[in-house]
Amino acid sequence: MRTFVPMARDSLYDEQIAWTGGPKVLTVPRVFKVVAAVSTTMAVVALAFAIVVATGLRLPVGGLLMFSAWSALIAAGAWRLPLWFRATAKYSVTEKHVIWQRGRLRRTIERDAISYAVIRWNPKVPGVGDLVLERAVPTGALRRTLSITFADVETPDRLWAIVRGLTPSAPQGDGSRPLAQRLDDGERVLWTAAPRASRWTKRRIATTIGASAALGSAVLMLARVAKPIGRVLHQHILSPVTSGLLVGGVALAVLLLVTVACFIGYSAVIRPVLLAKKTRYFVTDRRVLIRRGFEELHLDRERIAYVITAPWSAGGTRRDLFLVLDGPQARAFSPSGAFGGGGGDERLVPMFAAIEDADTASELLHVSRISTSEARQAA
Repeated sequence: MRTFVPMARDSLYDEQIAWTGGPKVLTVPRVFKVVAAVSTTMAVVALAFAIVVATGLRLPVGGLLMFSAWSALIAAGAWRLPLWFRATAKYSVTEKHVIWQRGRLRRTIERDAISYAVIRWNPKVPGVGDLVLERAVPTGALRRTLSITFADVETPDRLWAIVRGLTPSAPQGDGSRPLAQRLDDGERVLWTAAPRASRWTKRRIATTIGASAALGSAVLMLARVAKPIGRVLHQHILSPVTSGLLVGGVALAVLLLVTVACFIGYSAVIRPVLLAKKTRYFVTDRRVLIRRGFEELHLDRERIAYVITAPWSAGGTRRDLFLVLDGPQARAFSPSGAFGGGGGDERLVPMFAAIEDADTASELLHVSRISTSEARQAA
């Protein structure tokens, strides 16, 4: 929902409210969906084993029942709590601040201090997405992430234009349109490129090893339980219903491990490659823009203090271009992500990875350039 209230004033800052609204729809974040699915499977497996132990072995199963109930409670909470939490959220844009509020809980950032915005479009609801407002902070021990998320808002790119103090352009509001067709009025693209590869980071390698370990555990588990279960079924010790619960519980447990291994393996091996293919970098006469699938990063060029270039690989022509951000009493830089400590391939950050024409991009930005190789030679 979105409502313009030009005459209303915020009770805390006594500033005129330029925009106010809330979630257009209520959605559950992906991580909570994963937690709900895993917890539900664990609850069903524990309940099936409890029935088998109680009816077949005549042993107490209080611990299994407690674990099943606990897992079911986690699943229900992961599925419903985000909806309850977001339902009463209220978002406001005043003359100088952006405000997220839920009851007495309130978070604010000054509009002039916002470094950039990340928009995550909802693929199932056209024109709706999350608007994440990030503020650059000092490096070193004081580095931290200051951000406000307007979740599930209507036309988040138009709202970002309002936060920037601009009148939204007519093409904005449709996330299915190419990013280059949703620029500000009078804005034009000067340079564009795409990453040529996806980097195998230490985190990505460790995740791949973890996926292999999970898959190996599933195979080992199946190998160890197959013969004992076969002997039990062959001797007809258990009733048909109990036998079915035993086989079903073991099958679900193995399936859960295989699913987790496949999910982790996909996230480590396949997803970074797909994200690189869906990524496009833009430098306009006003902003730096990044589009990656349903995600977008919008950064005003005036926020860039200088850029740092680094070779993507030894002896190659591809280079990484890191954007050092500046703001009121703050500067943010990280060689692993240029902002916020490097989120690997998961987090969209202001940097160009594995591009062929880094020099042209940095020249167009009209800021000071630093090469890591030159810095090492000077040292």
